[in-house]
Amino acid sequence: LAYVSLTRGLKELDIRGPSVPGDLVLIGDDAFPLAMNTRGQVLMAASLYGSGRIVVLGHESYLTTFPALVENALIWLRGDKSDNLSVAVHQGVKAVADNLSRSSFQATVVGKFHDNLGVGVYVTDAYSVEADGRDLVAYLKAGGGLLIAGQAWHWAHEHPKENTLLYFPGNKVSSVAGIYFSEHCGEVEWLPVHPQIPTSWLSVAIGKDFEDDLEFLLQGVSEFDIKGGVLSELLVHGPLAFPIGSNEQGQVFLAGAYYGQGRVMVVTHEGVLGSQMAPFWNNAIRWLDEGRNGVVGVLPRLSNPFNLLSKSGFCCEKTNFRKDLSVFVCTAYSDDHAQEIQEFVAEGGGLLIGGHAWYWAQKHRGQNPLTDFAGNHILNKMGLSLLGATVKAGCHKAPVLGPTIKDNYHFRRLLQRFAGHVVKGEALTKNEESHLKKLGLDCANYLHMKAHDCCSYTQVLSTLMDILKKSDMPQVCDKCPVQTPKDRLLLSMGSVVYKVCPDPDALLPYIIKNNPVMPVVYNYKIKINANTGGADTWLSTGLYLSPGMRTYMSMPAEIVNKGWKVQIGCQTDYLKHDKLKRAPCVYERFPVTSEMMQVWNLWGGLIYLVAPPNTQLEGLEVIVQIAIPAPYYKSGVTTAADWSLLRKAPAPWAELEFENIIITVPSDVVRALERPDEVAAVWDDIMRGIADLAAIPHKFPRKERFVADVQISHGWMHAGYPVMMFSSVAGVLINVKHIKSSGLWGAIHELGHNQQRACWEFRPHTTECTCNLWSVYVHEVVLGINRAKPALPSCSPQCNDVVTVMLYVKGGRSLDKWRVWVALETYMQLQDKFGWDAFKKVFAAYHKMTNTPKDNPGKMNLYAQTFSETVGMNLTGFFKAWGWPIDAATEEKLSSLPAWTDHPMVQYG
Repeated sequence: LAYVSLTRGLKELDIRGPSVPGDLVLIGDDAFPLAMNTRGQVLMAASLYGSGRIVVLGHESYLTTFPALVENALIWLRGDKSDNLSVAVHQGVKAVADNLSRSSFQATVVGKFHDNLGVGVYVTDAYSVEADGRDLVAYLKAGGGLLIAGQAWHWAHEHPKENTLLYFPGNKVSSVAGIYFSEHCGEVEWLPVHPQIPTSWLSVAIGKDFEDDLEFLLQGVSEFDIKGGVLSELLVHGPLAFPIGSNEQGQVFLAGAYYGQGRVMVVTHEGVLGSQMAPFWNNAIRWLDEGRNGVVGVLPRLSNPFNLLSKSGFCCEKTNFRKDLSVFVCTAYSDDHAQEIQEFVAEGGGLLIGGHAWYWAQKHRGQNPLTDFAGNHILNKMGLSLLGATVKAGCHKAPVLGPTIKDNYHFRRLLQRFAGHVVKGEALTKNEESHLKKLGLDCANYLHMKAHDCCSYTQVLSTLMDILKKSDMPQVCDKCPVQTPKDRLLLSMGSVVYKVCPDPDALLPYIIKNNPVMPVVYNYKIKINANTGGADTWLSTGLYLSPGMRTYMSMPAEIVNKGWKVQIGCQTDYLKHDKLKRAPCVYERFPVTSEMMQVWNLWGGLIYLVAPPNTQLEGLEVIVQIAIPAPYYKSGVTTAADWSLLRKAPAPWAELEFENIIITVPSDVVRALERPDEVAAVWDDIMRGIADLAAIPHKFPRKERFVADVQISHGWMHAGYPVMMFSSVAGVLINVKHIKSSGLWGAIHELGHNQQRACWEFRPHTTECTCNLWSVYVHEVVLGINRAKPALPSCSPQCNDVVTVMLYVKGGRSLDKWRVWVALETYMQLQDKFGWDAFKKVFAAYHKMTNTPKDNPGKMNLYAQTFSETVGMNLTGFFKAWGWPIDAATEEKLSSLPAWTDHPMVQYG
């Protein structure tokens, strides 16, 4: 609305005259451009500060060249003071008063600004405010309107050693509102007046090179010693923010920024504010103090920095925030006085903040550190944000000053370069290409701020949208993988930009070019029956959304704001591979916070309701407005007649839900499946077998899930909820003949992982071993496949292999080598002697235990004791023969039991 008011009636701005304007730099949440040339340079801008408003023009001649613009500006600057038509005009631009004589405004020419002018708007050039700066800021903050015009490039030429952002007269006022006159000339051209705030990918450039600041800050500093603590990563995103310290991966832990007339510095752990970096902190306080030699206020709890700075000769006081300080040193864990601190810095104060957000993020799952963490309520506006990601402590080299300093990573610099690469074909350097992965992560983090009212944010978002629209977006799939840094960045960028852009439907065809229309169902009713255990549980709906498709869901009041979620997509692995066959993240979750909600996912996916832990509900109903039916079979519910139709449903993903497991595979896998009940019978037997060995009830508290995907995060399969596997081999899960003849070693192996318990696991030795107990048991007992049969190549010849054991014994029986197949032989020897019932009784005994040891020696002794007591025989000799650290106390506890003296390891001495 402000932009519309300021440009009302204007079609163009012809600035091709003799005047050479200056380029303006905008920061903060409130500043926005009015005129921008094709190089992305801002030549006119407006902003807010306190209760007041400001308009800045890039040359003083524009005050008379564009009378209609000036009159619009005066009306807007007057704000709600509609009855105050008085305008004070500084004598340096008195021609403005002459122009206004023909308007309704009452203009008065004054020699300088003073408090009792009583005017609604003050008009001045940018050269006459040096002495009046403080009064003008107070006037603006209290609700005054300020129209200021000028350029700083000439002043900068005459003051080559001066910092233009700090010392150019006009900046002593305009900077508090986030608008700076820079030393750069603006190119003149004919500018159309756009109906919306102008944007350009060129406008995301950083507003200063910070070599002079780094030179000052790094005097006597060659490295940053950040030992003792885990730090957060810092996102450096403002036009006047710059990194100072980072690790080899480019993660920033120390950075500074200009904000208004003041400066800010952030280090991502308050424990680093100590003597190990004393030379740097001395430089930092002088940089923040800007020569005032004022009072440095230190938060009372920060004793180390207080003692350090006091010993260094600074005038320090332990205090909470006060406006009369020169520099305030505090932590990032409170947003008390957030606005006052921002104004303190904007009006010339220095701020040093230490703190991390990673611990907060771990304790506040589901919340957004960018928007919800207290410290970021202060820092986001300043162009710096603490992230939930961590940076390991250690010694890190300081930046090396010189010509190569510009090659160092900076979010805005590389974003502009990448935009130029995509839009105009500009070549990237190898160094820039190496940082594209980091750029993608930073783009995602930045967009999480969701600061749609901030012009700086919308400029970045607009740039990213331009990149996606003008790039040849890779159409990733199994046969067309993405593997260049550019394409990986575009792929990850598509997901995050789509989520936050104002018109995602317009962006969709650029991201997904082949999106066929499929038949839909309307107002589909889903019955909710939930009886969950101690973890989130996915409830299948049998419905699918195509990429970008949106639907409304009507929710029963009983589940609103109760921890329920809607999930679109079942492939929940996040991919970090160099070669991608799909986007890194392809699912979305929406908390159920209202009885009517809209859901969608760029990549489409099956629709799930996610029930929170310990939930018992029955008979409730959810209505889905529009969706695509998927092949979905549920034991005991879906009839043979139903399935004959459902297996042909159009969605690309299908689900088979049995007694204790749900299998999600590509729909092509089930199109020809005529007897899902036969598959159900096999899997029901397998899952009961898994339960039997684990000594748990046949009815699982949460059904296990298998999900097929074109690419998974690690391994050939991996355990979890869901167990993930490759789509290319998904068919074996429903091939009854194959299962009964050849088994499913890998699949059962992963389900075995899900049964492992820390109390009897000895990581890393048994991580890939004890899960195989379930593979052997299911194949032998449930499927009738002997462990020595060639159908189980993973178990034979490694199992019962004398050579394997001999090599282990000759190697000194070192537990470092007691892993996987060697370790499994230990358990198989126990099984050969005592049978599977012994394992079942041992697992049952563990279910009743509490406060079990946490260390491997303690756990191994407890296992030896438990197994011995279960079978009524002293097994300590057997376990010691395998190199287990059996202690004297365990031997004493079991001494009354008969010893197993003829165990298989006796032969090895």
